[in-house]
Amino acid sequence: MLTYVAAVLLVAVGVAAMVFGEGDDSPGLQGIGLLMIVGAVLLAVRTARSAHRG
Repeated sequence: MLTYVAAVLLVAVGVAAMVFGEGDDSPGLQGIGLLMIVGAVLLAVRTARSAHRG
């Protein structure tokens, strides 16, 4: 459960980073936000798959 909460928080921070990066015209901040979102999704999928196995 804690992993899913962490993943949701990472997605929220990643989206915020992408929005602020767009407003500031900062491609680096947008890239970091995108990496945070992708990492959070991978973390949630990995946790769900390991929980499903047993």
